[in-house]
This record gives sequence, C-alpha cells and structure tokens, in this order.
Amino acid sequence: MAYWLDLSNAYGSGPHQMIQLSMYYVPEDIQVMLDAYFSGFRMRFSTKSYTTDWINLEIRIAMGCTISPILFVMAMEVILKAAEASAGPANLNGLL
Repeated sequence: MAYWLDLSNAYGSGPHQMIQLSMYYVPEDIQVMLDAYFSGFRMRFSTKSYTTDWINLEIRIAMGCTISPILFVMAMEVILKAAEASAGPANLNGLL
C-alpha cells in the first residue's frame, strides 16, 4: 500500500489546531502569548485602483515571522509521528 503526502504549500497552510505546543512542553504563559499573537493575523491586498477588505488568516505559520519556522517543524513532527505510528516496518526486499 502506498500513500501520497501532498506537501504543496505545506509551510503556508499549517492550521492553528495542528500545532499542540503543550506536546512540546512549552510553558502555558508562552502558549497564551503565542495564541494572542497569531489570533490577530489579518491581511488585505491593494492595487492602484482597489483594496480588498481585511480578512483573518486561519493559519498559524506566516512568512517573515521569526517563530513560524519553529512552529512549522513542530507541525511536521506531528505528521511524521502519526505516520510512524500507523505504518508498519518497511520491507525493502530483505535489504534491512
């Protein structure tokens, strides 16, 4: 059985719920601070003739944010641990 993991835009599409900071023993006061910081992410686009309304971002990983690469690694670790837990040992035709 084979599975395909689509990692297109993996960095920019990490949902808030995926990253469980308590799993990594992040102190609760830091978790509260990060939740407050990321809950206010909004964006809009402007051209010479038009500006969109503000929209809330529903991701927790943003380009240009210094903490986001660490959060991305944490989210990927959750995915890898889940895959490892559900996958059996690899059979490489006796090579292992």
